[in-house]
Amino acid sequence: MTTYNQRIFGAKPYLFFSIVLLLKSCLAYFVIFGNGFSLTPLITEIPAAWLLFCLIEWFAAKRKLMYYMIVNLLLTAIFFAAIMYYKYYGVIVTYHALEQVNQVTAVSNSVFSLLDPYFLFIFTDIIVLAIYYYSKHRKLRDNSTSLISGPGRSRRSIVAFVFFLSFVICLSNVWPNRASMNELKKASEMGILNYEAYTILKKDEQPPVAVEEITQDRINELKGIVQPANPAYFGAAKGKNLVIIQLESFQNFLINLKIDGQEVTPVLNKLVKENMYFPNFYQNVGQGNTSDAEFVVNTSFYVPPIGASTMIYADKKVPSLPKLLKTQGYDSATFHTNVVEFWNRGELYKAVGFDKYYDRGFFGDEDKIFFGSSDEVLYKKTAGKLEEMQKSGTPFYSHVISMTAHHPFSTPPEKDHIKLPERYQDTFVGDYIRAQSYTDYALGKFIDDLKAKGIWDNSLVVLYGDHLGLPVYSLDKDDKELLHEIYGHEYSYTEMINIPLIVSVPGQQPQVFEQMGGQVDILPTVANLLGVPMGGQIHFGQDLLNQTQNVLPQRYYLPSGTVQNNESLLIPGDGYKDGTQYGLSGRKDASPVTEKQYNNMLKLLNLSDSYLRQQPLHSADGK
Repeated sequence: MTTYNQRIFGAKPYLFFSIVLLLKSCLAYFVIFGNGFSLTPLITEIPAAWLLFCLIEWFAAKRKLMYYMIVNLLLTAIFFAAIMYYKYYGVIVTYHALEQVNQVTAVSNSVFSLLDPYFLFIFTDIIVLAIYYYSKHRKLRDNSTSLISGPGRSRRSIVAFVFFLSFVICLSNVWPNRASMNELKKASEMGILNYEAYTILKKDEQPPVAVEEITQDRINELKGIVQPANPAYFGAAKGKNLVIIQLESFQNFLINLKIDGQEVTPVLNKLVKENMYFPNFYQNVGQGNTSDAEFVVNTSFYVPPIGASTMIYADKKVPSLPKLLKTQGYDSATFHTNVVEFWNRGELYKAVGFDKYYDRGFFGDEDKIFFGSSDEVLYKKTAGKLEEMQKSGTPFYSHVISMTAHHPFSTPPEKDHIKLPERYQDTFVGDYIRAQSYTDYALGKFIDDLKAKGIWDNSLVVLYGDHLGLPVYSLDKDDKELLHEIYGHEYSYTEMINIPLIVSVPGQQPQVFEQMGGQVDILPTVANLLGVPMGGQIHFGQDLLNQTQNVLPQRYYLPSGTVQNNESLLIPGDGYKDGTQYGLSGRKDASPVTEKQYNNMLKLLNLSDSYLRQQPLHSADGK
């Protein structure tokens, strides 16, 4: 019998929703994998949808259309989440991202800024069908047709055959690609839906290494370094305060950048000329972004394979910089204008052992931008508190987290300290540069304040960017052209993760250090300058003032297994052999990451994760 459902679909719901989901999966593949128009999803995505459709045909005696619509909504949400997550992080979303839901609401402006209007076409059918189902033809919702008309036994046999065939195809997509290191390639070959199911069902494949087997000698051997007997600069800042300043989304290309003759960051340009500057310095963050940078800098451990450090490790007693300096009589405090609950920082600060933290309760909402007081308020109130700490006569360590230049870089016009030419107006790159010019201005006021209060000359001051601000996968054509103008070559992954490191040591001559380093190296470098032996404290970074060779992992903004050495960055395929090498700073003659370096870095990542997961809970003894 012909039904209204058949008239509106022109076919059975099974066929209609198959075509709809094929179009949606093609859109997801176009955005994420850059395949252009491809029928690959017909093999990778549609069989996964058919498995669910067959279940509807088997078990739903009534309201089949409603169940088809629910499945369609669920799978659409997965495709849409995959698109949006990729645009921000450059990786495929998994169920682990549900831990971030409360963070997403706080950064909704960032999410919406990544939304190209054509992405919303993915919801067109849902809106139309919802109106149809719940208004004009609601009374007919129990009459949805089956996949196959005819006798029940024959229909069930055909459904069973389609289910079995779909299952075999899905299994053939998943099974050969399980070992692939690169999540993007894995999702492309498996299919996004199959990949999501795989991440839920798979078990951890790498057993943890026993704590007693994780030694500093083993770590150094895998890194290929030897600790010098008499390290250079040891104790150059002994007894000084330590002030570490983390700059939100600050990339290295901003240093010494001029646009039509205007300096973007005059304060930082002056700093790099007068102090120690490390231009070949890189982020080491993961899913936790800014909070991961805080974690890595304060622990010299790597971020976890899945999830944010503040979610995975924050309940542990973690070896850290505040604890190391506590043995030398230092007090410690961290300053951040957001609420301490954001990214579970309250537990993070317990884990790493900060004596005090100052969050929104201290800074208030004065001159609020985005989700906290402006950098000017942060620095002004922090300087006052540091003056109090210095007057106590006890050396201190303060970690100061700037935040105003946060994605999507929508600082108000009154905060502008640079006038950009027309070609930069209303572009993502232009907004980013405007926000960072304000960062530089506010930082200059802070430095002036510290100098006036006698803190600057009595402190070792370290400045670095927390993570990238301009993801390659978030840029449109105009943005890419502007970055090509700035760099003189195509903007790529190696430029994306390059952040600055500046170290101010009282009495030391300015110098540019070309050796490659990352945030994980800050702790041992600072410890050397302060003359504090690392002793038996496990750490995965190295003192940049006494080592010239380095190997670093990258996680989350690039696929798992991404490794860089002094000259190149490797993004793996299934593994090392089919990986792609990128010369740092656009170099064409760069020495590649070797297979030994790649394998050793995978071992180091497992050692870091194994060690932290087996540490006792900090709540066990109330500390």
